[in-house]
Amino acid sequence: MIHPRLRRAAALLAVGAAAGGALVACGGEKRSDVDYLIDARVSSYNVNTVDAHADGALMALTRVLPGFSIVGPEGQILADRDVGTVSQEQGEALTLRYDFTPAAVYSDGTALSCDDLFLAATAMGGSVPGFDAATNAGYRDIARVECTPGARTATVVFKRGSAYGQWNELFGSGTLLPAHVVARLAGVPNVVDPIRSGDRTAIAKIAKAWNTGFDLRPGAAVEADRFPSAGPYRIDSYTVDGGLKLVANDKWWGARPAAQTITVWPRGTDGEAALDGSRSTVIDTADLALGDRVSGRAAPTTPVDRSTLREPAPLSVTQLVFAGKGAAADPLVRKALASCMPRDALARRFGTNGVVWNLRTASPADPLGPSLNVQYGRRYPRSDVPRAKELLAQRAIGENGARAKPRIRIGYLAKSQENADAVRMIADACTPAGFTVEDVASPDLSVTALGTDVDALLLSDGSFAASSTASGFPEAYALFGGDPLNLSGFRNKQVSDAITELAATRSDSARLPLLRTIETAAWDELPTVPLFGTVRARESSSVTHVVPGLGVSGTGWNMDRWGVSG
Repeated sequence: MIHPRLRRAAALLAVGAAAGGALVACGGEKRSDVDYLIDARVSSYNVNTVDAHADGALMALTRVLPGFSIVGPEGQILADRDVGTVSQEQGEALTLRYDFTPAAVYSDGTALSCDDLFLAATAMGGSVPGFDAATNAGYRDIARVECTPGARTATVVFKRGSAYGQWNELFGSGTLLPAHVVARLAGVPNVVDPIRSGDRTAIAKIAKAWNTGFDLRPGAAVEADRFPSAGPYRIDSYTVDGGLKLVANDKWWGARPAAQTITVWPRGTDGEAALDGSRSTVIDTADLALGDRVSGRAAPTTPVDRSTLREPAPLSVTQLVFAGKGAAADPLVRKALASCMPRDALARRFGTNGVVWNLRTASPADPLGPSLNVQYGRRYPRSDVPRAKELLAQRAIGENGARAKPRIRIGYLAKSQENADAVRMIADACTPAGFTVEDVASPDLSVTALGTDVDALLLSDGSFAASSTASGFPEAYALFGGDPLNLSGFRNKQVSDAITELAATRSDSARLPLLRTIETAAWDELPTVPLFGTVRARESSSVTHVVPGLGVSGTGWNMDRWGVSG
């Protein structure tokens, strides 16, 4: 949590909005395209599925599908009153009233309603089967949503004793999909009544529409009636050579966006080629060489020792996430691999400020992070091949009278030179210990491959792209038993209970013992190995009012305020 910075970021938001309005008023005829290159994949309009969340699709769609809040530049949660307001009401349990702005409509003219909110709560709550939600964090604590189909207000009542302390993060950007589209795809009059009545056949159709009805593919037609926008921009087209083209939404009721069109270049499109002729550019990517190119810096000729740098503390942590089955299911194998990995060398080469990061539930930007990180610094600090050999020698002997040589396949999204080099360093350090480490990167890799085609994934807090919030939620649920975000399948009741308590408090003094409980258990069982604070390139050229975004929305959090300079 980065409490002291909240007021400053809110001020930036207000100043950006005012400046953007001035640009529209004074120079509307001079609007020009902005090219926004990101390392996210955009394969769905629904950013809440397992794959779309891991792909980082919210980086592209934050200002296409806004909600009651937005993740600001420093990962803090800012209320989005263009969409509506949230107020806390009296009750025996936490009770929230959501009121949509009367003017709020989708680009097809349909009013935003409590149906959208009811669908989001159902899909991500975890109690109704069939929905492929990335996480149930927060939504699992909701007892009911009081909603009359079509109404512009909803009341959300939480379960008694489940006061989710991060409630202001719920129903934020990307979570409110057009329920009327889902209803049409499912062949029902509305989504509320069949879900409420428990109509299994209708619910299965609704879940299928929510899961797959918003799939996007470069080259396929973007149907306006299937992908209506509720934000300043709407999708106009999506092609490999033309990118994901966003145009101003003429049904948007708020301040007009400063740029008439923005072309987002996700993975799988010709973004790098497009930058050659770009007049105005914004990038947010883990490709640091591309950052050097856009900024005009000379690319380093030798690897940079990042411990010599002074970089802003990041919100996200790069981790190796182990599969809960296959070769990595053996705790001795996981501990041996952690022992031979050169975590110190990896951090110096790839991590923020060259610091080895030892925490999963507190980032370098967390007020508790740096001091707590030191306390766990003795766990696998550097490569120890003899220790790794000793651990592997403790494994059971197979039927052939020998111990199998462990083969660990590490996956990440190709192409990534940084990740390729990191896997090579792990392989070079661990091969002498008896491991076979394989790089199985692919541009089509899904997190669902963990445990089948992949034994471990290199991820930044569960994502291949931008991730995290200042609060650390929902990322903490990556260790919560049964949550979809828990890719490794790790189960520890003490940890799950601590995460539940952690989600209910904002006090640092109360958080500290809970973080220790979680981290101690995670280090004992090693479902993941944290490596270093994630480094990303966030650069711009000839674009005004760009504020680099450290959180899951990336730098696109305020793209409707971007203007073209010069």
